[in-house]
Amino acid sequence: MKYKLFMLAIGVLLCALPLLAQEVEEAPPDSMVVGSVPAIPTPAPVTQLSGEDGKNDHGHAVMLSWELSADDRPGDTTSTVLSYEVFRWVPSMADTVEAVRLAYEEADAIMRSDDAPEGARDKRNDLRTRYFDLLEQYPEFYASYPENGNWKNIGASPSGSTTYEDQGSKERLASDYLPDFCDFRYRVDAVTAVATIRSSSEIFGPVQSSGQYFNTGRVPILIGVLVFGLLTLLFVQQARGGKDLYVRPLAGIEAVDDAIGRATEMGRPILYVLGLGSASDVATIASFTILGRVAKRVAEYQTELIVPTYDPIVMSVGQEVVRSAYLDAGRPDDYKEDTVYFVTQSQFAYVAAVNGTMLRELPATNVYMGKFFAESLLLAETGAVAGSIQIAGTDEIAQIPFFIVACDYTLIGEELYAASAYLGREPILLGSLKAQDWAKAAIIVFGTIGLLAANFNWTFFTELFRVTN
Repeated sequence: MKYKLFMLAIGVLLCALPLLAQEVEEAPPDSMVVGSVPAIPTPAPVTQLSGEDGKNDHGHAVMLSWELSADDRPGDTTSTVLSYEVFRWVPSMADTVEAVRLAYEEADAIMRSDDAPEGARDKRNDLRTRYFDLLEQYPEFYASYPENGNWKNIGASPSGSTTYEDQGSKERLASDYLPDFCDFRYRVDAVTAVATIRSSSEIFGPVQSSGQYFNTGRVPILIGVLVFGLLTLLFVQQARGGKDLYVRPLAGIEAVDDAIGRATEMGRPILYVLGLGSASDVATIASFTILGRVAKRVAEYQTELIVPTYDPIVMSVGQEVVRSAYLDAGRPDDYKEDTVYFVTQSQFAYVAAVNGTMLRELPATNVYMGKFFAESLLLAETGAVAGSIQIAGTDEIAQIPFFIVACDYTLIGEELYAASAYLGREPILLGSLKAQDWAKAAIIVFGTIGLLAANFNWTFFTELFRVTN
């Protein structure tokens, strides 16, 4: 009996299985469910896409703006837009232009190599000419829209942003060069978490980029330049008219005449070092003016002058300066060609030669004016050992401390430039020096007022001096 009931149950179960299979049907697919992840609907596109040439720049830039997609709701967890991708239509010829540019770079590298083959320069020049010829045709290439081109992804902005700057290089040989005066067209895609689910905006264009002649964000600088220029002209005219413009006395320069007199009394020479700068360095140019003043006094007192130089061009200029000084002093026959002579262009070999001259000749006065580097302390220490009065001046900030501790007088920084105006009394130099003094005074006054304005939140004053890049 037990077995009969067991067999009956098995039979009933076998008969019920087909019925259960028919009742358990696969659930119809939900339009908003893909597996276990909710599907993302196509987002609304951005609207009001517009663009304009970048302001206050050198060109090669377009500023785009748009209204957010309706599905981009910052701070809302139901927002589906994650970013905006920006596309620019580019002509197919852009690929050819880029290929020619890369070929030019490769040919240029080969031409500059040590084992460059014959004709490498001509090949490089031909590719360069071809590349620039293609750039001239860029406006025509972009004018062929919508034929012979495609949309290029040029960048992206995060959700919530409404602007994007398409900025390229102004260098024509750069890989990101963006030509001016071409008809650009743009579109912006609203992108979701699934990159393929996106919507495109309406196409905007054409818009062109171009450079501006003046950056309106730098008006305060323009005003400052004009005011300083007017002050310079005013003081130059006053100096030319014979007005005695006051210049703060510089101890180092005031000591020059005394040092020359001391050398004359002792019957010992004066050593003048023009530094290691070239004839085009501002410090060396200022030193030439001081050398002329020293040489004129030396000629009047009939004292020996020694001027060893580091640079051949500096030597030539120095010889002319000293010759002119002797002529102005009325003693052209006392000038000696070997007063200014060339030593070497090896830094420490030059220092060794000058130091040797100090220890042999024992000059009464050493004058170091110009551009100096690691040799400054070596020169000054040797001069101190020789018992010389030492006057130094340089615009190399790192060397000033060494001159201060080892020399009797030191011109600090721009005092070297002021010395040339102080000694030469040239109207142009003197006028510009006075204008600089007034400008510094104005900067101190405005800086103090600006500090107070910033602390008391007087924004009207600080905004007057705001400068943008």
